[in-house]
Parts: sequence; C-alpha cells; structure tokens
Amino acid sequence: MSKVCVVCNKHKSVGGHIARRGMARIKGGAGRKITGRSKRLFSPNLQRIRIVLPSGRVTTTYVCAKCLKAGKVKKA
Repeated sequence: MSKVCVVCNKHKSVGGHIARRGMARIKGGAGRKITGRSKRLFSPNLQRIRIVLPSGRVTTTYVCAKCLKAGKVKKA
C-alpha cells in the first residue's frame, strides 16, 4: 500500500527550497540574494484509518485530513 489518499489520490509532490541571505531593500539593505536551491518533497497530511467501504467491508487505508474533515469517508 503506497502513501496515497484513497479518496482524492493526493500524493507527494516535488518542489524547491530557496536559501536567501541579506536584508530586504525596504528595510534599508542591498536586497535579498539567492545563495542556494535544492529540491524537496511536499507530503500530504495522510492518516491511517479504518473505513467502511460502500460494500460494507471494513479496511485500513490512508486518507488525507482534508477528505476526513469534509466527511467523504465513513470511519469504522
């Protein structure tokens, strides 16, 4: 079982982290300079819960917090 929401198919996505140094111009500095860029992962807020399927069977799956809060699944 992979770490994916079974309701909305939400999964990890790739993004970037930008490291900066210096003071902003509006605060009296020479401006912010980019000193490094690196890749990072954005992970969804997945919860491992027991849910009741429409067929009536109970199973343990991963569901994101957004789907839980919206009431898209019925907890066992």
